[in-house]
Parts: sequence; C-alpha cells; structure tokens
Amino acid sequence: MSELEAELRRVVRGEVGFDVTSRALTTMDASNYRRVPLGVVAPHDADDVAAVLEVCRDHMVPVVARGGGTSIAGQATGTGVVLDFTRHMNRLVSLDPDTRTAVVQPGLVLDRLQDAAAPHGLRFGPDPSTHSRCTLGGMIGNNSCGSHSVAWGTTADSVRELDVVTARGERLRLGQGWAGAPQGLRELVEGELARLRTGYPELPRCISGYALDALLPEKGADVARSFCGSEGTLGILTEAVVRLVEAPRARALAILAYADESAAAEAAAGLLAHGPLTVEGMAADLVPQSASAVLPSGGAWLFVETGGDSQGEARARAEAIVRAADVVGSLVVTDPGGQRALWRIREDASGTATRMPDGSEAWPGWEDCAVPPQRLGAYLRDFRALLAAHGLRGTPYGHFGDGCIHVRIDFDLLTEAGVGRFRRFSEELAEVVVAHGGSLSGEHGDGQARAELLPKMYGAPMVALFERAKGVWDPDDLLNPGMLVRPAPLDSNLRFSVLPRKPVDVAFGYPADGGDFSAAVRRCVGVAKCRTTSVAGSAVMCPSFRATGAEEHSTRGRARLLHEMLAGELVTDGWRSAEVRDALDLCLACKGCRSDCPVEVDMATYKAEFLHHHYAGRRRPAAHHSMGRLPQWLRLVARTRTASVVNALATVRPLAWMAKRLGGIAPEREIPRLAARTFSRWWERREKTPVAPGADLVILWPDTFTEHLSPSVGQAAVRVLEAAGLRVALPPTLRLRTPSGSEGVTVALDPVSLLRGRERVCCGLTYVSTGQLDRARAVLLRTLDLMEPVLETAAPVVVLEPSCAAALRSDLPELMHDDPRARRLADRVLTFAEALERLAPDWTPPRVERPAVGQTHCHQHAVLGDAPDRRLREAAGLSGELSGGCCGLAGNFGFEKGHFEVSVACAQEQVLPAVRGAQEGAVVLADGFSCRTQLEQLAGVRGRHLAEVLAERLEEQR
Repeated sequence: MSELEAELRRVVRGEVGFDVTSRALTTMDASNYRRVPLGVVAPHDADDVAAVLEVCRDHMVPVVARGGGTSIAGQATGTGVVLDFTRHMNRLVSLDPDTRTAVVQPGLVLDRLQDAAAPHGLRFGPDPSTHSRCTLGGMIGNNSCGSHSVAWGTTADSVRELDVVTARGERLRLGQGWAGAPQGLRELVEGELARLRTGYPELPRCISGYALDALLPEKGADVARSFCGSEGTLGILTEAVVRLVEAPRARALAILAYADESAAAEAAAGLLAHGPLTVEGMAADLVPQSASAVLPSGGAWLFVETGGDSQGEARARAEAIVRAADVVGSLVVTDPGGQRALWRIREDASGTATRMPDGSEAWPGWEDCAVPPQRLGAYLRDFRALLAAHGLRGTPYGHFGDGCIHVRIDFDLLTEAGVGRFRRFSEELAEVVVAHGGSLSGEHGDGQARAELLPKMYGAPMVALFERAKGVWDPDDLLNPGMLVRPAPLDSNLRFSVLPRKPVDVAFGYPADGGDFSAAVRRCVGVAKCRTTSVAGSAVMCPSFRATGAEEHSTRGRARLLHEMLAGELVTDGWRSAEVRDALDLCLACKGCRSDCPVEVDMATYKAEFLHHHYAGRRRPAAHHSMGRLPQWLRLVARTRTASVVNALATVRPLAWMAKRLGGIAPEREIPRLAARTFSRWWERREKTPVAPGADLVILWPDTFTEHLSPSVGQAAVRVLEAAGLRVALPPTLRLRTPSGSEGVTVALDPVSLLRGRERVCCGLTYVSTGQLDRARAVLLRTLDLMEPVLETAAPVVVLEPSCAAALRSDLPELMHDDPRARRLADRVLTFAEALERLAPDWTPPRVERPAVGQTHCHQHAVLGDAPDRRLREAAGLSGELSGGCCGLAGNFGFEKGHFEVSVACAQEQVLPAVRGAQEGAVVLADGFSCRTQLEQLAGVRGRHLAEVLAERLEEQR
C-alpha cells in the first residue's frame, strides 16, 4: 500500500480505491481522452473532501472532481486522485417551494431533483440530454444548459450560492457582492475592468474560459456565477443552493419539418419571439429508421416545445408557431407519452451520432460550438464546407434556438495521419467559430478538447488573465491541471492510442464492427445511459447497475474494463483478468444494452466472448457444467424416462442441497420440476388435427424449456396455430447428409440420441451465455445440418421461448458467421405473435376480455421487438401494458450461487410490484420460462405464455 493511499485511508470516512478496477473505471469520461489516475476516493462529506485535499497537497498530487463522468471535453479525467461524488454526496438536502430554492450535494443526479420538485409545480431549468445520470456538481462545473435554455438559461443562471473547498483548505461560501471571493480576486478583476467588459462575445451560450465577466460590478460581482463552468480547476464544490422555476402545467410539442438542416437553422432564431421553451434541431441522418415513421416527412426537424396553464393553451401556442413557420410538414403532440417518445429520439442523438449511416465511427471533439442564433445558418454552411475540405463527415444537431450545435465527426484517431488531420481541422474550425462571433464551447466546457485554442477566441492577454485567476484560487495548480489554462495539447492523451492496432482473435463475427472486437468495445463513448437509476417504459438497461449502484456493474463500467484489458496498461493479464471477470459476473446478459444503449453496445455478447477466452484450457465454474450444458442433461433424462425420479429426488432436502452445491446453484433456489412427458413425445402421440389443403407450413421449434420444462406452452401454441389455419411441423431429427465443418463437430454431444439415431435442434443459448463457444458452435452446426431440408423450403420457424428466438436471430449468425446457412435460418425465425400476424392476418383471436400484467421478456425487447405481441393482446381483449426491466432470473444467472440477492432486486424493481398490485382476475403473462420461474418462486404466482391464454379461451369457446 502506497503512503498516499495509506494516509487517505486513515483520514477519509468514505471509500478509497487504488485497485485496478477503481482506477480503470475512471480513466475516461465521454470524450476522446484517457488518463490513468492514481486512485479514486468517494468522499462521505465536506470534511472528507478537505482531508483529501490536505493529503494530496502534502504529496503534490492533483485532484479531479467527477460526477456522472459524462463530460465530453476530457475534464473528468486526471492522473492524480479522482473524487467520485455519486456514491455518498448525492443527497437533496432540502427543498423550499416558497422561495423556489433547493440545497443539493454535488453528486445528486438531476432527475432526482426534478422528481422532488415536480409535486410542487417546480423544476430545475437546465436539462441536458443526460439528465437521468448527470449530476448537479458536474452541471455546475461545466455550466450545462440543455434543451430548455432558451426559456430558463444555463446552470449559472440557476445558481444562488456555492459551498467550496479550495486546494489550500479554505471553506468558502460563494455568492453575490464578492461573497466568498478568495483573497486577491477582487483586486485582480478591478484592475482589468475594461478588458472584461469588452472581451466576451455577446451570445446566450458563451461557456469557454472563466466567467470573470460575472464579477463585474454591474453584474453583481457574483462569485458563485463566476465559479460555474470552471471545470473543477478553482475549488471543489461540496454543496449548492440552486433556483427552481415554475413548470408549465401543460406542454405541447411541435415537430417542424424542413428540407434540410440549413433551412431548419435559418428558421430557428425567428421562432424565439414566440416564447418557446425549446428550439432543438436535428437532421434525418440521426434518426433511426424505426423512429422516422413518427416524424413528419422532411430532411431535418425542429423540436419546439410550448407551455401553458392548460393543454388547450399549450397546443394553441404550438399551433401558432406552426403557422408562423415556413415548414414542409408539422406535427403537434400534447400526449405526455407521445412527447416522451419523441424527446427520446432527440436525446439519444449524442450516442446515435457516434456511428455514421454506413456504420463507421464518429467522435466528439467539436461537440458544442455556439454562435449567435441568427448566424447559425451561415455558420453551418461554413462548417459543412470545412468538413468537405478535410474529407470528414458529421451531422450537426442540438440547441438551434441558442445557436449551439453538437456534432460527432468521423475523425481517424487511430493513425498518426488521422490525428494530424484532427488537429488541423480543430485549429481551422476554431477560426471559423470566432469569425462568426461565437464561442468554442457552448455547453460542455473546454476541457482538453478546446482549451489549447482559447487564444484564438479571447486573445493572449485574456488567456493570461485566466491564468492569473487560476493562480488566485489554486496557486499550487493541484485542481484538475491541464484544463482551461496551461492545457495539454488537444491531440495528446487520446483514448484510442493504447488499443491494439491489429484485430483481436475472437469467436463472434461482430459484423457491425468489421469483425474487430476493439471496435466493438469502442462503441461505448461514455454517455452512460446505462447508469440511470430508474427504468422508463419498456426499457431494460442496465438492471445490475440499478440493483447495486456500482459503476463496474454498468454497461459503461464493463466496457471501460474491457478497453483497459485490450490496452494492457492497467489490466495486464488480458483475457485472464480477474477484474474483468468479476465485473461481468453480475451482467445478466439481458441484452438490454443492445437496444437501449444509443450506440448498441452488446455486453451479453462481449461477456460470452470474454468467458470463452478466460476459461480456455482452465477449470470452469460448476454452474457452467450444470446449467451451461442443461440441454444435454435434460435430453438424457428424457431418453432414460427418469423425470419422475429426478423430481422425487429434488424434494429430498439433503439431496437437493448436495445437488445445488455440486452444481454451483444458489441454495435459495428451488430446482424446477421436469415435465413427465416431453413436448415431442406429446406431439408424436397426439391426435392430428385436419388442416385445410394448401395451408401454410410452419416449423415449431421445440426449445429446451418448452420441450422438457413447459410442454404445455408448445401444446397450446400448436392448438392456436392450427386454429389460425396453419400447418404445424417439428424440425427434423435425422441428418440427411454427413456433418461438415470444423474438427470435433461429430463428437457425441448426446450419446443417447446418437444410439437411437435421432438428434435435436438447439439454439445453443445456454452454451453461449456461459461462454462455451466452441461447444456452442458444434451444437449450432449440428442444428444447421438438421435444418438444411427446412431451409430449402419457404417454411418459417416459430420459436416460443423469447431467449431462444433471440439467440437464433442474433447469436447464431454472429457466432456462425462463416456458415451462410446461419443467416438463412436467422431470417426465418418468427415469434408466436409474428407468425400469427404475418401468416394468418385474417384470423381473429378469441376474446379474453381481461386485464393483463407481467413483463416483456428482456431479449424480446432488445432483439425481437414486441409490437406484434401488443397488437395480438389488443385483438384478444387483453388490456394494460406489461412492465419493462428484467425479471432478474435471466436464464442461468439467477440460479448461480452468489447472484440471488441481485436477481431478487431486479425482480422487485418492476415485475413483482406489477404482479402483486394487479387487479383481481388479471392474466399474468410471461412468455419466458425464466420469467415464469421467477414469478413462481418469488411471488407464488403462475405466469402463462400468451399461447396458453389464447388456447384456453379457444377450448372454452368450443
């Protein structure tokens, strides 16, 4: 233990982490930059902050304050000690609705303040798109703004008083009238009044540099306001008094469509006279195809929000703006749910923009320049011309009403030539911004990305004044050095420079990333949507973070550790890393990040890849054998017809305890009962139902769970599909040709089935989720051989278990990327509801006429989509919405030893409250076997597959 670490542990009540994981999680923010800290401290209170500063001052070690870590200019990274305020100093201390003020700690997430203010009809004005995870301290440090700044200004406009500890231990309370000013600051300002009165551009979004102009006497000598935007370089914030504003009782959202972004930009300034709450802009390039259908036709859009005391008043104001605007199309939405869905399109742009339409990467760096709003159209034309001159691409979006745009640009930050172009472009764009009277930063701060170029905007004398101000506050240059003054070069410390230049040898194909695992890991740019503390609507990501609150259990945290594993500087043992393994251990492989992450990070796949390499040639955990190879064991039981024996033994407590101990199963779990008769055996002996000549053929997939654990689901699906006029068949069980492929494929994975000459298809899910990818490939190759006759027909494949359907649709083609049959089979996969909608569009389901509760399966949400299921439920008279999130069992996850508490916490977030609070007579829907098992074991409730509910109603109508 180092002397620094030992001293910090002695004087700090909060956590001190100098371990590899703690450091790796804070090497990056949401910028292009990376710095490796010495350690991380989560202070418990202001006394802890003062103690950390004293120790670090004695050792001359820099200190960097960090909130949500979503800064885009690099200012939340550092080489010394990082202060993480999100763990303890995250409280709303008080809220006074009469004075419309709140007292907050720096680690408080903005949405939590909004939640507390809302019952009083109040809100905090600024609202960045990261509002669900950014902190008030980070917002004050960056002087954040958000979409409502045209109405309520920047964070600096909402700050009243700030409690700050300086690097030398002074505790100051900053406010107006020079309150809290450190010694020498007033003298410095009063000697430079002329420069301060003329040296700042006149525009609503001037965030660059220090806000020394707020100290002018005519502006109230507001030390608190001047501190905003200082990026943790002047002092450490420990508490803040902030102003709240009255929230409109009703809102309307007008979506104004224009031919292109230039037309939208030219129009934005003219709408300000109508008093809108927002004037946000984005172009079609940033809108996912799935979302474009809800927007009016056009090439770019303005999102203009209006408020009022009633919905009618808000709508009238929105419609007045539509009439005043010269648009090619428009839409006015007053429904709150519809508005939220539209705002998500805009808010996700910060992640969506990191991928160009062709899939190539794009990066921040020139993320938020601002110009006078009336100059925005001209500036964008010059900006586009400069992009073209450098052979670069980017799609601007953002706060058009404030003249502030965001953009991700396809810089090549991996090669020396590309980095050189990045520097030249940055220098030339700075000159363009200044020529239009703008600010290099209009929201996210200068950090390392732009501070080097501040002389172009302010001139050398003003930058020298900034340095003198820094010296007054922090004479030892301990607080976030290299930011704002005496900055590091903008092309140094790039996060990509440490990554391997050659593709890593991996099992999955990573088609969206050119087969490059490093590129897949680079997808995570740090916007941290995975760090949200509550889930909205049907969203899933990231249940383990919400259960633990620990960064290493977020998608971003795991991606950071994988990045460091590839870099090899902090995490030095590569695929064998215990730090990466432990962080991935609580990943439920729910795949929620695949859909909910704006850049579609697929941590479930990365986890499977890691486990495959981590355990190569090594002893695996018992759960990988007991549950990873579950299809083998269940087929063996079925072949030997010993299900009743296994069930009986599982009821004997000592035997069940021993089985769970040997199998790595959580002792709190009950072992599910096996079906006395498998689905396939029922199929072979059932009375065949006549079907009409020429009926469409569907292949019903007998997944492991339906086959051995819930055959009633398969039986119900057969009855419903046949009632809909479809002809049902099961996949072949004999190969019609000699197996081909890699060495070892013909190994007897199931000796009993080979003795009988029959084999079973399998999606390989349990092998994939436990990282047994060689075995998964063998299983999937056998499956493709069996399915070859089906692939020569036009028959679709109906899969009842959502996790198996998702595995076939995504894991199969990505793992078997060298076999063209994999994509053909993946494209045939339909869910139960999709099959009925596509193949029997004229069939009317029986009316159940009951409310429904339950949870949309996380894999269905992430990979398959649930729109057909919603329509089928509606047609059957099943009312109500299913909850989002994850049930927490997630296949083998919730059964594994050590996962029970997290599994239960995930279930208690949404699905258990929804089921326990259901009205009498409600149908509990759970299409996934894991979901049904979790409900039964934790709530004593029997969930049912939608097919079972419909089949039961068909029987009742006979």
